[in-house]
Amino acid sequence: MTLSKEDESRVVEMAWEDRTPFEAIELQFGLNESSVIKMMRSYLKSPSFKLWRKRVSGRTTKHLMLRSPDISRGYCPTQYKHR
Repeated sequence: MTLSKEDESRVVEMAWEDRTPFEAIELQFGLNESSVIKMMRSYLKSPSFKLWRKRVSGRTTKHLMLRSPDISRGYCPTQYKHR
């Protein structure tokens, strides 16, 4: 599967966000978690990739199965407020 540059940028942005689950990326772009990890490995410098992997590994907000059922959104309520 080939993505446009804009879609690739959006996938990286979504993967970087703590509250966006991998399942949302898969639903929107068809990339499973391992594909996203491979993509991030190629887009980020090695130290940045290692920090990202350490941060998202086991993070409850990045995996729907680990997430509390009380959370039904993929972003912070204040994230997209108009100023």
